[in-house]
Amino acid sequence: MEEKDKIVSFYDQFVEKQEKTGINSRHLSILDKVVTSGLRSHHRILEVGCGIGTVSHLLANQVKNGNVLAVDISPESIEKAKKIWTDQPNLQFEVSDMSDFHKSNETYDFFVFPDVLEHIPIDQHSRLFQKIKAHSHSDSVIFVHIPSPRYLQWMIENEPEKLQVIDQPLDSGDLIKSISEAGFYLEKMETYALFYEEKDYQYFVFRASKPLEKSTPRSKWAIVKERLSIRLRNGIIN
Repeated sequence: MEEKDKIVSFYDQFVEKQEKTGINSRHLSILDKVVTSGLRSHHRILEVGCGIGTVSHLLANQVKNGNVLAVDISPESIEKAKKIWTDQPNLQFEVSDMSDFHKSNETYDFFVFPDVLEHIPIDQHSRLFQKIKAHSHSDSVIFVHIPSPRYLQWMIENEPEKLQVIDQPLDSGDLIKSISEAGFYLEKMETYALFYEEKDYQYFVFRASKPLEKSTPRSKWAIVKERLSIRLRNGIIN
């Protein structure tokens, strides 16, 4: 409980900094990648670790016929979010660290983790994703955005004053294992450069595991076109 109180206190005091930052490149990148992962206007989203709701607001704009429930461990963050984003009826905020999260018969199409898992102790990840499993359906998607482990380790060693109360590099294999055990499979993972050339962020797209119902061949033209494109890029003549 003492550790949780410490974390809550840190993020309560983090509110002002978030408000000053506003919408930045990271928030826009998360939005773009969630949309590319298949977000539709009717989808229901659960966002975990919403802070003052910057990403929540962007997501809610995308799901005009759906809704967003955004949760955070910090009461101050949630209170601020409720005051800032008052004009979006499809956006709700709640205080929760997910340990007691339960919505009877409620399922979500997308679960969005916008740079939050690195702040949650690793020994809690398995239980967290079991909670997610309980509120998922056969087509649910988990979207995870985190700092690249190599870059975060560099930050720990060189710029620790910029880090938050818990900031741990996450092993990709362990993360994939925790989410796979909750009934999801990895569809896509990418490490990319956002603020630094050294590829400072990663994102993962997981989909609910279910048997394939059919096998759909790609068109021959699409395959030929792809093959020709590879040849041209790599200077293959024969």
